[in-house]
Amino acid sequence: MRVLILGNGAREHALTWKFSKSKRISALFVAPGNAGTGEIATNLPDIRPTSAEEVIRACRTHRVDLVFVGPEDPLASGIVDALQREKIPVIGPPAKSAQLEASKAFAKSFMVRNRVPTAEHWIFTSYTDLEGFLTSTSKRVILKKSGLAAGKGVVESGDLKELLQFARHTLREDQLVVEEYLEGFETSIFVVCDGTSYRILPPCMDYKKAYDGNKGPNTGGMGSICPVPSVTTSLMNRIQTEVVNPTMDGLGKEGLLYQGILYLGLMITREGPKVLEYNVRFGDPETQVLLPLLENDMGNLAEAIVTGGLPELPGKYPEKTATGVVIAAPGYPGTYPKGLTVNLNLPEGNGSTLIFHAATQRDSKGSLQTNGGRCFTVVGIGKDIFEASAKAYEAVPKVQFEGAWYRKDIGKLLPQPLD
Repeated sequence: MRVLILGNGAREHALTWKFSKSKRISALFVAPGNAGTGEIATNLPDIRPTSAEEVIRACRTHRVDLVFVGPEDPLASGIVDALQREKIPVIGPPAKSAQLEASKAFAKSFMVRNRVPTAEHWIFTSYTDLEGFLTSTSKRVILKKSGLAAGKGVVESGDLKELLQFARHTLREDQLVVEEYLEGFETSIFVVCDGTSYRILPPCMDYKKAYDGNKGPNTGGMGSICPVPSVTTSLMNRIQTEVVNPTMDGLGKEGLLYQGILYLGLMITREGPKVLEYNVRFGDPETQVLLPLLENDMGNLAEAIVTGGLPELPGKYPEKTATGVVIAAPGYPGTYPKGLTVNLNLPEGNGSTLIFHAATQRDSKGSLQTNGGRCFTVVGIGKDIFEASAKAYEAVPKVQFEGAWYRKDIGKLLPQPLD
């Protein structure tokens, strides 16, 4: 099997790593890739994942048997539709289904139609209407940009001036979704779909806030754990019954089922699980802790997705736990420098510690450099959350570049079960 992975983040490095372990793989390509993927696959740095013409040409040139789309932008732009027209097997949703992520307004309407539990919400296109609502309501609310925002188009604040400033800026180009503020803890549920059947993967948790104690602005994710100790067996049963099943039934009824990954971002409240958002691909940084725990050969899993063979694929709950700590550039999630020289001192062949590159590149002399805001995810694997977190934090200081920083409570700050 010759596989092309689209993307250049830590999620794509984790996917590349998992595919590289498969006995089914004869060639592995990543477009455009990063310094980490370049060590275990062939990077195609000139291929833009959002350009259907360039991706199709790369598939023809390299005789690709399967394309796995990592990030959301190519999905929203219709890359899957273009590949399907060329009869190239691809994992990911067509643009019609990708609206579940690309438009929060669309997703909210879908949830209402299909009785999927979610927060009370209001959708605005007019700043005047929105201003009137915010100045008159006594509810605590959260504002969300309807379209894609790389995990940062959300504002939760008690400062009316800050909310209105965000709203004015957003409504110039997009719709705005206003949600009631929900109390509880968040968890990430990933569902693998083959177009007719599906399988729920172990729960993850993404630490979205920039600073320790869940303080500061939202980021693309500063760390993650898998599985989540607070998500008990009884809670997972509720999640499947109350959230996953009506979601998948709704996708079937509305002709939105696809071959790929569906992410459900949940808030676990006293009343039960409620959907905050859908994504139509693997998450980052959750992928980095989820994939190392899956025992399935990635080639077999990919084949099952595109051939409708999920029911025949063996599945087993992971016996270990993983903690992933994101190392970021100074200034992230605001402005940050690029091109910082990186020194990696991780031991080779350490099966309990993994490092996935996000925004990295090699300069003309082969030196490793940063190339973005979130630069690495260091993953520790252990028998429980305590051992996994200890292993991750033992390795984190060995990734060195000027101004590098990270949260110190990933896997240590844990919510209490609500059931």
